[in-house]
Amino acid sequence: MRRRQITEILLVLAVTFGTSGIRAALRLVDSLQRAPLNTQSTTLVDAQSQTHWLDLALQATSALTLFAWGGLAWYLLGERWRGPRWSDLARGAGFAALIGLPGLAFYVAAVHLGLSKVVVPATSAVQIPTSLLWALANGFGEELVVVAYLCTRLRQLGWKPWQFIAASAVLRGSYHLYQGVSAGVGNIVMGVVFAYYFYRTGRVWPLVLAHFLIDAVAYIAYPLLDLSWLGI
Repeated sequence: MRRRQITEILLVLAVTFGTSGIRAALRLVDSLQRAPLNTQSTTLVDAQSQTHWLDLALQATSALTLFAWGGLAWYLLGERWRGPRWSDLARGAGFAALIGLPGLAFYVAAVHLGLSKVVVPATSAVQIPTSLLWALANGFGEELVVVAYLCTRLRQLGWKPWQFIAASAVLRGSYHLYQGVSAGVGNIVMGVVFAYYFYRTGRVWPLVLAHFLIDAVAYIAYPLLDLSWLGI
């Protein structure tokens, strides 16, 4: 049984965020070899077609992959979790403020220090709905796989709380490395907070909502940031 669980974990990570983490780390190495990170940029939501309806369809199809990853994790756990509660809304908004606001300041500082690429978010009305779709897909897929699934399975294998919390946080940080070193560090901190909350409460929906709100702001509001005073 133990060997089967380990195999399952490895396979799930291989087809989801584990492979994404390795790819992101390699992309960071490539970026560091080319130029200072703050002279480079990364686009959060790339247009996949110049035809608006095709772009929306392609974005939705890509986002479906993340929903499928989260659904796979939910199915494999076999848990009959309760649906979201009204109280989850308040907790999710609180987490979004707790993580998002300091994260925004951390991003600006990281760009100034050359530890992060300049983030290029949605800039058109067409990209905004697809950005919100991606925000929801990211929240659902990441929190179900990286927090609920991974923490539950590692706990069943006998890992101590600090061990599976650390594993979840490091995994979260790894697949954000394509944005820069600071993105990896910042997401590790976020991962510790989220995984610890799940460990204490068993509730994942506040985390899904918080993630959605954080990403929605990041995708849409970053154009409001004026980084010219940093020489960018």
